[in-house]
Amino acid sequence: MTDLSPLIQPLLKIAKEAGDAILKIYKNEEDFGVESKDDNSPLTRADKASNQVICDGLEALDPAYPIISEENKAIPYEERKDFEYCWLVDPLDGTKEFIKRNGEFTVNIALLHKNKPVFGVVYAPVLDEMYWAIKGEGAFLKKEGAIQQLTMAPFSMQDEGLHVVSSRSHMNEETKAFVEKLKNPELVSKGSSLKFLMIAKGEAEVYPRVAPTMEWDTGAAQIVLEEAGGKVLHFETGAPLDYNKENLLNPYFIAYGNVND
Repeated sequence: MTDLSPLIQPLLKIAKEAGDAILKIYKNEEDFGVESKDDNSPLTRADKASNQVICDGLEALDPAYPIISEENKAIPYEERKDFEYCWLVDPLDGTKEFIKRNGEFTVNIALLHKNKPVFGVVYAPVLDEMYWAIKGEGAFLKKEGAIQQLTMAPFSMQDEGLHVVSSRSHMNEETKAFVEKLKNPELVSKGSSLKFLMIAKGEAEVYPRVAPTMEWDTGAAQIVLEEAGGKVLHFETGAPLDYNKENLLNPYFIAYGNVND
């Protein structure tokens, strides 16, 4: 695999600039220009502004890898299936949270090598928290100028009082059934890819997602979680997730911290 460390500073800069573009709209505009996409999910001016900043920044890098973004025109599978490296972008993950003005949204940029994320940057603009990870090199958080490496204490699924991250928008019967098997779990709600990052920081242990997500929702945060000592596995088979599939919809999954099997 190519040495990706030279990409860290350029990517942190791009993510910060995208976050600043989002915050400018978030703080100063009453009307976010909300539209409905074909799948009825919301799209705002901030999604578009962030996407423009990110795509311009990534295209200026050398080498300039192809970009798969939630807000770009879809690239046919026949073309992208042969990509060795490509960017996977969600310029504003948590648009519903953005519209609610609760601050729980992120900028997500992942680099895929073949069908796995190998580099990810996640920026939470309201919190001013910057996360990044490269495969095999650890996961890091920069907050208030200080950088810390993220690691998690080991735990067992048999432990009592596990912190289970749930979506503010998706609590269904399958998720309830999963939670009911645990011993006195504590549910923690959080929006966007911040759910993965709570686990990476050791603030929670497990995140069952039995609801639809797309690859760009998870790629960047997944590599951060994995490099902090966690894993993200198919809900039913326990297999690792693949990326750049023909259908970019993720299977249902469970994100774990440093679990003892």
